[in-house]
Amino acid sequence: MQPYALVVGESLIDVVTTSDGQVVERPGGSAANVAVALSRLGRPVRFATAYAADARGRTIAEHLVASGVLPAGDPHVLARTSSAVATIGADGAASYDFDFDWRLGPVDLSTAPTFVHVCSLGAVVEPGCDDVLVLLDRLPEARITYDVNARPAITGTGPEVVARVEAVVRRAELVKASDEDLAALYPDLDPTGAAGHLLALGPSAVVVTRGGEGSTWYDADGAVSAPVQAATVIDTIGAGDTFSAAMIDALWDGADPASTLAHAARAAAITVSRPGADPPTRAELVSAR
Repeated sequence: MQPYALVVGESLIDVVTTSDGQVVERPGGSAANVAVALSRLGRPVRFATAYAADARGRTIAEHLVASGVLPAGDPHVLARTSSAVATIGADGAASYDFDFDWRLGPVDLSTAPTFVHVCSLGAVVEPGCDDVLVLLDRLPEARITYDVNARPAITGTGPEVVARVEAVVRRAELVKASDEDLAALYPDLDPTGAAGHLLALGPSAVVVTRGGEGSTWYDADGAVSAPVQAATVIDTIGAGDTFSAAMIDALWDGADPASTLAHAARAAAITVSRPGADPPTRAELVSAR
C-alpha cells in the first residue's frame, strides 16, 4: 500500500455566527480540517475520529467523503455529534463555545502510516485522549506531528492540562503551537522560552505561530522565521489546521524548515481568504505562488 497519513482527533459542526448576524452550520473540528487539507493537497489520508449517526454526523461524513478522506475505523461512538458555536469578530478572528464529547473506537492499523497527526481537543480530552496515547505507542516508526491548538474554554488550564499536552509532545517529532497556546500553558514564559521547554521534552522541532507576525521553527540548530502571506481575511477558521497540514505535506517531500514554513503560510493565506474551514487544493496552492 502507498504511504499515507493517519489523522487522529475530533470532528464537529461549526455553528458560525458571522459579523453581520447570520448563522451557518459547517463541518469542522481541528483534526477533521487537517485531514481534509492533507487530502486536498493530494496526500492519502485515513481519519480516526468520532461522531454520531445523526444529521450532523452525516454532514461530516459527506464532507470527508467529498474531500477523499478515508475512515480508519467506525466513527459512530458518540450519542450526539459535537458542535462548536463560532462567533466571527470584525477582524475575522473566531471565538468558540463548545458542546463536546470525545472517544476513540478501534483503529485499523493493518498497514502502518507514514505520518500520524494529533491535535487540539482529541489529544487532551478524556476519555479519548488516553486511547490516543496508546495508539501513538503502537506506531513507533511513524513520524508523529502534534498541534497543541489549546481550547481552555473546554479543558481549562493548569498542571493537569499541561501534563496531558506534554505527554503527547514527548511522543512527537514536530510540535506546533501558537503564541496564545503557549501563553495559556506557560504564563511565566515568553514564546521562545516556552518553545525551548517543549523542545527539551524530545521533539526534533517546535513551530510557533504568531498570527499576523508569522511563524518560527526552533530546533537544535537554532531558529528560522517566516512571514505570513498577504491575504484579505474573511475569517480565521481552519487557518492553523491548514498550516499544520501543509507542514506535513512539505515534510513528506523532505523540505527544509524555511521552505516548510513558507509553504504552510501560503496554504493558510488561502484558507483565511474565504469563509469557514475551506483549505486549498494542490492546484490552488500552486497557482498562488
